[in-house]
Amino acid sequence: MNQSFKKILVIEDEEKIVSVLKSFLESKGFFVICANNGKQALDLFNSERISLVLLDLMIPELSGEEVCKTLRQKSKVPIIMLTAKSKEEDMLNGLGIGADDYITKPFSLKALYARIEAVMRRAGDTFESENSIKSYKNKDLTIDYDSRIVTKQNVEVKLTPNEYKILATLTKHPNKVFTRDELIASAFGDEFEGFDRTIDSHIKNLRAKIEDDTKNPTYVKTVHGVGYKFGGE
Repeated sequence: MNQSFKKILVIEDEEKIVSVLKSFLESKGFFVICANNGKQALDLFNSERISLVLLDLMIPELSGEEVCKTLRQKSKVPIIMLTAKSKEEDMLNGLGIGADDYITKPFSLKALYARIEAVMRRAGDTFESENSIKSYKNKDLTIDYDSRIVTKQNVEVKLTPNEYKILATLTKHPNKVFTRDELIASAFGDEFEGFDRTIDSHIKNLRAKIEDDTKNPTYVKTVHGVGYKFGGE
């Protein structure tokens, strides 16, 4: 299974479990986003293109059951419940409100990975992937993701592979603020060589090619103390 661009939302309030899941899933090539309560989970889901959800049921703010119901009203995204609730009636209820699978704690990471693969295969054409996004158009900037051609005012802009990967990642997540590490993980994965501050140099060069005013950028914006975000519509 090709994990390229597949993004998992982990909804769990136990830090140790979050840390283990994040490290394990990232080692398998996934991009992992974490939420420690139900409200935050829904906010993240609305601002990201999530491919699969791992959902604990006993979380603050909104219960896992309420989160599942809300997600199922708006999306067919695969949902796997990870919970200490081990009674048969809990499992039947979880599956009944829209979960695709139900795993009780403690669980094997190998078994979890097998379940993730199975759920993704069943999801088939309904699987939500960044690969389904074909182009970006906004005023004077256009990106064709298939051909990797970028134009500004109908003139092709020659970007390096690294500059293109950064721009494509930012434009596909217009509401997300990326830290340097997140931008590296999403844009380059294991292919990145260098320090996190190398991203700043790529950003500077990218701005010189697509911005009218590099000191007041329209597209690639700095969020001070955090990282970068896309500012286009």
